[in-house]
Amino acid sequence: MRPLDFGIPAGSLQEATIELFRRAGWHIVVSPRSYFPEVDDDDLRLTLMRAQEMSRYVQHGTFDAGITGKDWTLENESDVKVIQVLPYSRRSSRPTRTVLAVRSDSPVKTIHDLEGRTIAAEMVGFTRRYLADRGIDASVEFSWGATEAKVAGRLADAIVETTETGSTLRAHGLREIETMLTSSPQIIANKTAYADPVKKAKIDQVAMMLKAALDAQSRVALKMNVPKDLLEEIIALVPSVTAPTVADLYGQPWASVEIVVEEQQVRELVPRLVKAGAEGIIEFPLNKFL
Repeated sequence: MRPLDFGIPAGSLQEATIELFRRAGWHIVVSPRSYFPEVDDDDLRLTLMRAQEMSRYVQHGTFDAGITGKDWTLENESDVKVIQVLPYSRRSSRPTRTVLAVRSDSPVKTIHDLEGRTIAAEMVGFTRRYLADRGIDASVEFSWGATEAKVAGRLADAIVETTETGSTLRAHGLREIETMLTSSPQIIANKTAYADPVKKAKIDQVAMMLKAALDAQSRVALKMNVPKDLLEEIIALVPSVTAPTVADLYGQPWASVEIVVEEQQVRELVPRLVKAGAEGIIEFPLNKFL
């Protein structure tokens, strides 16, 4: 088949996306002099593209599919098929927030106080529609970047900015007044391409494996040896996605128990298991979880 044209977000999400593909089973090599990374899959053709523009190229059919944020799909009002939400970012697995922020000493308390004022934003179209839906008439100016400086330097009364924790905004002496949108990266597809059974199968494969790699990030496997006379007591302690895997140890009155749990549960669970009589507990990471 003709390779599936897939857009990889360039910029802040690039390294995290390539690492996610690696854990999903694809190895990508990026040359600093090329926008076309090499991948060990003859059925995939990759292109690096800014997330801000991705949905337009997917909608127009330049790419069959790609990864971009929900925020930019809304900004561009792109008519695309959302295949899979992938809640990851450059540093964590938390979604980003698009917020309205003002100087800490600003008299503005709510979004309605921005009537007649100036707002700096990169997402101009989304911001104008958001304000119009709430009956607010304000001037929205495009910002090429360093948006925090626009309001800190009194070049605008408010800004629209994307943040995860809000720490950068606070560091610049800004105060959030409203969260306008919560967004995560998502796989989007051209609707015509997704109607093609062959392309649909490939897009669904990529979506499934990336989601499996992402879901595995927060989970680990635990394996332990348990005396058979304590098996029911110990199994009652362990959380599990379905049921623990239990196997007899050859020639011994012991069983091997294997479970998959959230990583943050391990620090509380392991001491309880040891106290209940489990031995030889080992923990190992997962690459994929389906």
